[in-house]
Amino acid sequence: MRRALVSDVMTREVVTFEPDTTFLTIVRTLAEHGISGAPVLGPDGRVLGVVSETDVLRKEEFKSPLEDNPPRFESRRRHEARERAEGGTAAEIMSTPAITLTLGSTAIEAARLLALRGINRLPVLTPDGHLAGIVSRGDLMRVFLRSDEEIGDEVRNEVLTYHLWQDIKRVQVDVKDGVVTLKGTLTVRSLIPIAVRLTSAVEGVVRVVNDLDYDHDDTTAEARRYREVEPH
Repeated sequence: MRRALVSDVMTREVVTFEPDTTFLTIVRTLAEHGISGAPVLGPDGRVLGVVSETDVLRKEEFKSPLEDNPPRFESRRRHEARERAEGGTAAEIMSTPAITLTLGSTAIEAARLLALRGINRLPVLTPDGHLAGIVSRGDLMRVFLRSDEEIGDEVRNEVLTYHLWQDIKRVQVDVKDGVVTLKGTLTVRSLIPIAVRLTSAVEGVVRVVNDLDYDHDDTTAEARRYREVEPH
């Protein structure tokens, strides 16, 4: 089954900053475009880092009167954040190195990375390391906006026919708002959990309702003994 790639859902028209873009220009640009961050590109078009709302808001964070006299001992991360907050250009306040993906990365990989890192967007790079687009949490939501018809077709053609070699005339696949109901008969019992698992893995499936039956129970001790003595 084909997995949705970041190249299928990413935004290709990307707002970017140059290293010397000023702080005020960054703030205005983010506000005008209604975005929460953008990559910073070097002269060769490669991604140097990313400027996000978090990077911008550090200036306010460290303006607090309590921060007038920085503590003598603080973590390296806190110290680096303080130094970036004092910057006036994209190169000085950006988060670097940038966390990136390639065009061949799957949407699931992107979602996992965004969640683990606690960020909202990731630059997507071409094989030669140049910016191809940017993928955000909002972009990844499109994976779950496939039509019920598309989902049903993939379950029938990919899961039941191609992977499990089942007669789709014997299995009814109903999809409603991403919830897939499998009803009918498979050839052997052991295929039922496999069918459910593969269906759950189809892009856009929210949940699987299993109402499947089987012709033969190949999970009993007798069936297993038969397979063991069956000539090869």
